Amino acid sequence: MNKQEIYISLTNDNKNLNISLDEPMSKHTSFKIGGPADIFIKVTTIQDIQYILNFVNINNVPLTVIGNGSNLLVKDGGIRGIVVQNAIDTIEIDKENLVVDVGNGVKLGMLAGMLQKQGLSGFEFASGIPGTIGGAIRMNAGAYGGEFKDIVEEVTFITRQGQIKTLKNKDLDFSYRHSEFSDNNNIILSAKLNLQKDDPDDIKKKIQENLQSRIDKQPIDFPSAGSTFKRGENFISAKLIDDAGLKGYKIGGAQVSEKHAGFIVNTGNATAQDVIELIEYVKKVVFEKFRIKLETEIEIIGED
Repeated sequence: MNKQEIYISLTNDNKNLNISLDEPMSKHTSFKIGGPADIFIKVTTIQDIQYILNFVNINNVPLTVIGNGSNLLVKDGGIRGIVVQNAIDTIEIDKENLVVDVGNGVKLGMLAGMLQKQGLSGFEFASGIPGTIGGAIRMNAGAYGGEFKDIVEEVTFITRQGQIKTLKNKDLDFSYRHSEFSDNNNIILSAKLNLQKDDPDDIKKKIQENLQSRIDKQPIDFPSAGSTFKRGENFISAKLIDDAGLKGYKIGGAQVSEKHAGFIVNTGNATAQDVIELIEYVKKVVFEKFRIKLETEIEIIGED
């Protein structure tokens, strides 16, 4: 099926789906970069995901699933087939048992504020991370001494064959910027998080301190996908890049941030190719100077 046939078939069959044709992925990534998705669908229910999985399996259509696009670089040629933005935003707070059941698409900052008002602590570290629950669990996101592996009790997901399953924390293979979901195409639906009681004012203070630290140290005034490179066991990537004299180095509209060398930012008109070339250049120079291979933390998808 070509994209027009897919679009017509989906719109005729399911009037409730929020479907776009040739949707610029620059509108759906924090980098503000990316070519068009053939078909873009924002889903808010498990039933919608089940319907789309059934459709792509029957018709052999490529499927890409994204969250908030905050750790993502989409190449300039865009993405073929269907792109689903998983935006299930259900939230159930069990204050008595200190558990929150939260949908894949819930934004971390919004959830942090809600839990703070309820006097539930343990989520403060995630308050400034510009992503959603699904993406944060998938890459075991962390900041300020906390990681998602510390608070996840269990995760419910759906396989590409449409089976819904649940895994406990011990089976999720959490490690630095990695989980069970880093290695497969399973789609996270929701998660249960374990929290603690604390004074709402104390929680608010921690959140404000974390947010202020982010403002002070990170280039939040430019589009980016967060930290571009993973840290190593015995090195900090940003320090190596800084020591290599690469702070401020530019290729096209992509630049190694002058504020924090661990970030590559879009100065306004960067292409994905600019970013990729800059990533490779930084890796090359750091290896030549320090014999250390940097690994990218951001995910790069799509076609040239």
